[in-house]
Amino acid sequence: MLQVSDQAGLERARSAVSATPAHAVGDPAAIAVPSHPLGRRIRGWLAWAAIFGLLAWAWAPAEMYRVVALFTDWRNMAQFGAAFLKPNFHDWDQYLADMVVTVQIAIWGTALAVVFGMPFSILSAANVCPQWIVQPVRRLMDACRAINEIVFALMFVVAVGLGPFAGVMALFVHNLGVFSKLFSEAVEAIDPRPVEGIRATGARRVQEVVFGVVPQVLPLWSSLTLYRLETNVRSATTLGIVGAGGIGQTLYESIRAFQYAETAAQIIIVVVTVVAIDLLSARIRRTLV
Repeated sequence: MLQVSDQAGLERARSAVSATPAHAVGDPAAIAVPSHPLGRRIRGWLAWAAIFGLLAWAWAPAEMYRVVALFTDWRNMAQFGAAFLKPNFHDWDQYLADMVVTVQIAIWGTALAVVFGMPFSILSAANVCPQWIVQPVRRLMDACRAINEIVFALMFVVAVGLGPFAGVMALFVHNLGVFSKLFSEAVEAIDPRPVEGIRATGARRVQEVVFGVVPQVLPLWSSLTLYRLETNVRSATTLGIVGAGGIGQTLYESIRAFQYAETAAQIIIVVVTVVAIDLLSARIRRTLV
Protein backbone atom coordinates (compact mmCIF):
# COMPACT_ATOMS: atom_id res chain seq x y z
CA MET A 1 0.00 0.00 0.00
CA LEU A 2 2.90 2.34 0.83
CA GLN A 3 4.58 1.66 -2.50
CA VAL A 4 1.36 2.43 -4.41
CA SER A 5 0.91 5.82 -2.66
CA ASP A 6 4.56 6.72 -3.22
CA GLN A 7 4.24 5.89 -6.90
CA ALA A 8 1.10 8.02 -7.16
CA GLY A 9 2.89 11.01 -5.53
CA LEU A 10 5.82 10.66 -7.90
CA GLU A 11 3.47 10.67 -10.89
CA ARG A 12 1.72 13.82 -9.65
CA ALA A 13 5.08 15.59 -9.23
CA ARG A 14 6.11 14.65 -12.76
CA SER A 15 2.86 15.90 -14.18
CA ALA A 16 3.24 19.22 -12.30
CA VAL A 17 6.72 19.74 -13.72
CA SER A 18 5.55 18.92 -17.22
CA ALA A 19 2.70 21.41 -16.86
CA THR A 20 5.12 24.22 -16.00
CA PRO A 21 5.89 26.48 -18.99
CA ALA A 22 9.29 25.80 -20.51
CA HIS A 23 10.34 29.45 -20.45
CA ALA A 24 9.73 29.65 -16.67
CA VAL A 25 12.11 26.82 -15.80
CA GLY A 26 15.62 28.15 -15.14
CA ASP A 27 14.81 31.51 -16.73
CA PRO A 28 16.01 34.40 -14.47
CA ALA A 29 13.71 36.83 -16.30
CA ALA A 30 10.69 34.84 -15.16
CA ILE A 31 11.60 35.26 -11.47
CA ALA A 32 9.59 38.02 -9.82
CA VAL A 33 11.90 40.46 -7.98
CA PRO A 34 10.17 41.92 -4.91
CA SER A 35 10.12 45.70 -4.84
CA HIS A 36 10.56 47.88 -1.79
CA PRO A 37 7.52 49.66 -0.37
CA LEU A 38 6.86 53.12 -1.73
CA GLY A 39 7.50 54.78 1.63
CA ARG A 40 10.95 53.20 1.92
CA ARG A 41 11.88 54.29 -1.60
CA ILE A 42 10.76 57.83 -0.90
CA ARG A 43 12.93 57.95 2.23
CA GLY A 44 15.90 56.76 0.18
CA TRP A 45 15.29 59.45 -2.45
CA LEU A 46 15.01 62.11 0.24
CA ALA A 47 18.27 60.96 1.83
CA TRP A 48 20.12 61.24 -1.50
CA ALA A 49 18.48 64.61 -2.15
CA ALA A 50 19.67 65.84 1.26
CA ILE A 51 23.24 64.68 0.52
CA PHE A 52 23.34 66.43 -2.85
CA GLY A 53 21.72 69.49 -1.27
CA LEU A 54 24.50 69.68 1.36
CA LEU A 55 27.16 69.38 -1.33
CA ALA A 56 25.52 72.14 -3.37
CA TRP A 57 25.20 74.34 -0.27
CA ALA A 58 28.92 73.95 0.53
CA TRP A 59 30.14 74.34 -3.09
CA ALA A 60 30.75 78.11 -3.17
CA PRO A 61 31.99 78.61 0.43
CA ALA A 62 34.50 75.76 -0.07
CA GLU A 63 35.58 77.37 -3.39
CA MET A 64 35.14 74.09 -5.22
CA TYR A 65 34.85 76.07 -8.45
CA ARG A 66 38.63 76.52 -8.29
CA VAL A 67 39.18 72.85 -9.07
CA VAL A 68 39.99 73.88 -12.65
CA ALA A 69 43.21 75.47 -11.32
CA LEU A 70 44.58 71.96 -10.78
CA PHE A 71 44.65 71.59 -14.56
CA THR A 72 45.32 75.16 -15.74
CA ASP A 73 48.22 75.71 -13.30
CA TRP A 74 49.75 72.25 -13.44
CA ARG A 75 53.14 73.65 -14.45
CA ASN A 76 53.45 75.40 -11.08
CA MET A 77 52.74 72.13 -9.32
CA ALA A 78 55.25 70.29 -11.51
CA GLN A 79 57.95 72.85 -10.78
CA PHE A 80 57.27 72.61 -7.07
CA GLY A 81 57.27 68.81 -7.17
CA ALA A 82 60.51 68.66 -9.14
CA ALA A 83 62.31 70.25 -6.20
CA PHE A 84 61.45 67.17 -4.11
CA LEU A 85 63.02 64.71 -6.54
CA LYS A 86 66.54 65.26 -5.14
CA PRO A 87 66.30 64.77 -1.37
CA ASN A 88 69.28 65.92 0.66
CA PHE A 89 70.19 63.54 3.49
CA HIS A 90 73.26 65.49 4.55
CA ASP A 91 71.88 65.98 8.10
CA TRP A 92 70.06 62.65 8.24
CA ASP A 93 71.24 61.95 11.79
CA GLN A 94 69.61 65.15 13.04
CA TYR A 95 66.42 64.38 11.14
CA LEU A 96 66.35 60.86 12.58
CA ALA A 97 66.88 62.19 16.12
CA ASP A 98 63.97 64.60 15.64
CA MET A 99 61.82 61.73 14.33
CA VAL A 100 62.64 59.66 17.41
CA VAL A 101 61.49 62.56 19.61
CA THR A 102 58.26 62.69 17.60
CA VAL A 103 57.64 58.99 18.22
CA GLN A 104 58.38 59.45 21.92
CA ILE A 105 55.85 62.30 22.08
CA ALA A 106 53.24 60.05 20.48
CA ILE A 107 54.01 57.17 22.85
CA TRP A 108 53.61 59.25 25.98
CA GLY A 109 50.53 61.10 24.70
CA THR A 110 48.88 57.79 23.79
CA ALA A 111 49.84 56.10 27.07
CA LEU A 112 48.40 58.89 29.22
CA ALA A 113 45.22 58.99 27.14
CA VAL A 114 44.74 55.22 27.52
CA VAL A 115 45.32 55.21 31.28
CA PHE A 116 42.88 58.04 31.93
CA GLY A 117 40.54 57.07 29.10
CA MET A 118 39.69 53.64 30.53
CA PRO A 119 37.85 54.94 33.63
CA PHE A 120 36.18 57.68 31.61
CA SER A 121 35.01 55.11 29.07
CA ILE A 122 33.38 53.07 31.85
CA LEU A 123 31.67 56.22 33.12
CA SER A 124 30.49 56.94 29.56
CA ALA A 125 28.95 53.49 28.99
CA ALA A 126 25.16 53.52 29.30
CA ASN A 127 24.99 49.84 30.20
CA VAL A 128 27.29 50.31 33.20
CA CYS A 129 26.55 53.72 34.70
CA PRO A 130 23.31 55.70 35.13
CA GLN A 131 22.44 58.52 32.77
CA TRP A 132 23.11 61.26 35.31
CA ILE A 133 26.76 60.18 35.19
CA VAL A 134 26.97 59.15 31.53
CA GLN A 135 25.71 62.38 29.97
CA PRO A 136 28.02 64.90 31.74
CA VAL A 137 31.06 62.68 31.18
CA ARG A 138 30.20 62.25 27.50
CA ARG A 139 29.85 65.99 27.00
CA LEU A 140 33.22 66.58 28.67
CA MET A 141 34.85 63.99 26.41
CA ASP A 142 33.12 65.53 23.39
CA ALA A 143 34.82 68.83 24.23
CA CYS A 144 38.24 67.15 24.43
CA ARG A 145 37.68 65.37 21.14
CA ALA A 146 36.25 68.37 19.28
CA ILE A 147 39.31 70.58 19.77
CA ASN A 148 42.22 69.80 17.46
CA GLU A 149 45.65 68.81 18.79
CA ILE A 150 47.25 71.94 17.33
CA VAL A 151 44.91 74.16 19.34
CA PHE A 152 45.78 72.27 22.52
CA ALA A 153 49.47 72.50 21.57
CA LEU A 154 49.21 76.28 21.28
CA MET A 155 47.59 76.43 24.70
CA PHE A 156 50.21 74.24 26.35
CA VAL A 157 53.08 76.07 24.64
CA VAL A 158 51.82 79.22 26.32
CA ALA A 159 51.39 77.39 29.64
CA VAL A 160 54.57 75.28 29.86
CA GLY A 161 56.75 76.76 27.13
CA LEU A 162 58.17 75.41 23.88
CA GLY A 163 59.22 71.79 23.66
CA PRO A 164 58.00 68.19 23.45
CA PHE A 165 56.08 68.26 26.74
CA ALA A 166 53.54 70.64 25.22
CA GLY A 167 53.05 68.13 22.39
CA VAL A 168 52.59 65.27 24.85
CA MET A 169 49.89 67.16 26.74
CA ALA A 170 48.16 68.20 23.52
CA LEU A 171 47.95 64.60 22.30
CA PHE A 172 46.89 63.43 25.76
CA VAL A 173 43.92 65.77 26.12
CA HIS A 174 42.64 65.28 22.57
CA ASN A 175 43.03 61.50 22.62
CA LEU A 176 41.40 61.30 26.03
CA GLY A 177 38.14 62.20 24.31
CA VAL A 178 38.86 59.82 21.42
CA PHE A 179 39.68 56.83 23.63
CA SER A 180 36.73 57.38 25.94
CA LYS A 181 34.42 57.36 22.90
CA LEU A 182 35.92 54.25 21.27
CA PHE A 183 36.33 52.33 24.52
CA SER A 184 32.80 53.13 25.75
CA GLU A 185 31.29 51.87 22.50
CA ALA A 186 33.17 48.59 23.00
CA VAL A 187 31.83 48.36 26.55
CA GLU A 188 28.26 48.93 25.39
CA ALA A 189 28.60 46.04 22.90
CA ILE A 190 29.64 43.39 25.45
CA ASP A 191 27.75 40.21 26.26
CA PRO A 192 25.80 40.98 29.47
CA ARG A 193 25.62 37.35 30.63
CA PRO A 194 29.09 37.17 32.24
CA VAL A 195 28.37 40.41 34.11
CA GLU A 196 25.02 39.06 35.30
CA GLY A 197 26.69 35.86 36.47
CA ILE A 198 29.24 37.81 38.50
CA ARG A 199 26.47 39.99 39.91
CA ALA A 200 24.58 36.86 41.01
CA THR A 201 27.50 35.92 43.25
CA GLY A 202 27.00 39.13 45.24
CA ALA A 203 29.96 40.98 43.72
CA ARG A 204 30.21 44.75 43.89
CA ARG A 205 29.93 47.06 40.89
CA VAL A 206 33.70 47.52 40.64
CA GLN A 207 34.20 43.75 40.64
CA GLU A 208 31.60 43.40 37.88
CA VAL A 209 33.57 45.85 35.75
CA VAL A 210 36.99 44.35 36.50
CA PHE A 211 36.05 40.69 36.04
CA GLY A 212 33.02 40.90 33.74
CA VAL A 213 33.56 43.89 31.44
CA VAL A 214 37.30 44.45 31.07
CA PRO A 215 38.22 40.86 29.99
CA GLN A 216 35.68 41.08 27.15
CA VAL A 217 36.86 44.43 25.78
CA LEU A 218 40.59 44.18 26.44
CA PRO A 219 41.53 42.72 23.00
CA LEU A 220 39.57 45.42 21.18
CA TRP A 221 40.95 48.12 23.45
CA SER A 222 44.48 46.93 22.64
CA SER A 223 43.79 47.03 18.91
CA LEU A 224 42.35 50.55 19.13
CA THR A 225 45.34 51.70 21.17
CA LEU A 226 47.78 50.49 18.53
CA TYR A 227 45.78 52.19 15.80
CA ARG A 228 45.69 55.49 17.67
CA LEU A 229 49.43 55.26 18.37
CA GLU A 230 50.04 55.10 14.63
CA THR A 231 47.71 58.06 14.13
CA ASN A 232 49.37 60.05 16.91
CA VAL A 233 52.79 59.67 15.30
CA ARG A 234 51.40 61.50 12.28
CA SER A 235 49.70 64.09 14.49
CA ALA A 236 52.86 64.66 16.52
CA THR A 237 54.65 65.47 13.26
CA THR A 238 52.44 68.51 12.75
CA LEU A 239 52.61 69.70 16.36
CA GLY A 240 56.18 70.85 15.84
CA ILE A 241 54.86 73.60 13.59
CA VAL A 242 53.61 75.45 16.68
CA GLY A 243 56.75 74.75 18.70
CA ALA A 244 55.79 71.47 20.35
CA GLY A 245 59.04 69.70 19.43
CA GLY A 246 59.85 66.81 17.15
CA ILE A 247 60.57 66.70 13.45
CA GLY A 248 57.62 68.95 12.66
CA GLN A 249 59.55 72.00 13.81
CA THR A 250 62.52 71.11 11.59
CA LEU A 251 60.16 70.40 8.70
CA TYR A 252 58.43 73.74 9.09
CA GLU A 253 61.71 75.63 9.19
CA SER A 254 62.93 73.89 6.02
CA ILE A 255 59.72 74.75 4.15
CA ARG A 256 59.90 78.39 5.23
CA ALA A 257 63.50 78.58 4.02
CA PHE A 258 62.55 77.03 0.64
CA GLN A 259 64.97 74.14 1.30
CA TYR A 260 62.91 71.61 -0.61
CA ALA A 261 65.69 69.03 -0.91
CA GLU A 262 66.02 68.90 2.88
CA THR A 263 62.23 68.91 3.21
CA ALA A 264 61.99 65.90 0.91
CA ALA A 265 64.50 63.99 3.05
CA GLN A 266 62.55 64.76 6.20
CA ILE A 267 59.27 63.68 4.60
CA ILE A 268 60.83 60.39 3.50
CA ILE A 269 61.98 59.72 7.07
CA VAL A 270 58.46 60.44 8.36
CA VAL A 271 56.85 58.15 5.78
CA VAL A 272 59.27 55.29 6.47
CA THR A 273 58.69 55.61 10.22
CA VAL A 274 54.91 55.60 9.89
CA VAL A 275 55.02 52.59 7.56
CA ALA A 276 57.25 50.69 10.00
CA ILE A 277 54.92 51.46 12.90
CA ASP A 278 51.92 50.44 10.79
CA LEU A 279 53.47 47.07 9.91
CA LEU A 280 54.49 46.42 13.51
CA SER A 281 51.12 47.38 14.97
CA ALA A 282 49.27 45.27 12.38
CA ARG A 283 51.27 42.21 13.42
CA ILE A 284 50.60 42.90 17.11
CA ARG A 285 46.88 43.41 16.42
CA ARG A 286 46.65 40.02 14.71
CA THR A 287 48.17 38.49 17.84
CA LEU A 288 45.83 40.24 20.26
CA VAL A 289 42.49 40.06 18.44
